[in-house]
Amino acid sequence: MKGNGIKITTILLVSIMLMTTLAGCGGSNEENMEIRVGGKNFTEQYIMAEMFSILIEENTDLNTTLQTNLASSVLFEAIKADEVDLYLEYTGTGLVNLGMEPLTDPDEVYEIVKTEYDKQFNIKWMQPYGFNNTYAMMVTRETANQYGLETVSDLAEVAHEMVLGGSYVFTERADGYPGLSKHYDFKFDVVKGLDPSLMYQALIEGSVDVISGFATEGRIVAFDLVSLIDDKQFFPPYDATVIVRGEVLEKHPELEELLNRLANRIDDNKMAELNAAVDLDKREPADVAREFLEEEGLI
Repeated sequence: MKGNGIKITTILLVSIMLMTTLAGCGGSNEENMEIRVGGKNFTEQYIMAEMFSILIEENTDLNTTLQTNLASSVLFEAIKADEVDLYLEYTGTGLVNLGMEPLTDPDEVYEIVKTEYDKQFNIKWMQPYGFNNTYAMMVTRETANQYGLETVSDLAEVAHEMVLGGSYVFTERADGYPGLSKHYDFKFDVVKGLDPSLMYQALIEGSVDVISGFATEGRIVAFDLVSLIDDKQFFPPYDATVIVRGEVLEKHPELEELLNRLANRIDDNKMAELNAAVDLDKREPADVAREFLEEEGLI
């Protein structure tokens, strides 16, 4: 009997501890709601994820956590699965995620992704922030002069002798190399998938001849790279803004107005400047993000 009494007492104590713990966690979650900020795996995304985090924490009672360095497709699945609450997305990528063919009119693309994301996923697009981080085919100044390259069409004569470097996403997606090759009717001799942070150095060092860079990249000017004109208008617009789960905005409607304060405040040149501060000046993304917010009077 004594042994049974000890067992019953132990069970009661464990039960009380569990109930207390769960009650404590529930209260903590209600009082300190965390917004999970996602980000992809390149500099611009690290900066903007930090910017969202700082903007939210400095202007609300909400806490944030960062989940960055994620592949684009992984992040999209994460927000749909309620594993991430918001992240910076691009309208052209939104079209791809919807399984649609690339379009060239920025306003049309924005309205499509805004409407369809809301309808299909209950994910809301905020107002565009002002920069278009579209893909850009780039070569060194030396290569451009050697082959007389000014447009993407000019690559048709020499692509079969060249090595193309691009992000893994670019090498596989319809709005990347597969679509580009078909649209312009040429193929490179070799196509290498590279980490976005390594592409530019690979081009400078000569391990690739052409890269599919990003229009807001700070290293374009620093490395004297030549962006070839997309003369046949293949690449869709990649206007950037934050997308947010609808359930989050229902619980915290103040976030919509807050996140929209960044609308039309960051043009291509400013984003390139912020990227360069991290990639070339070796500053921390959080410091760069905070400085921008302070300069704009947003915190």
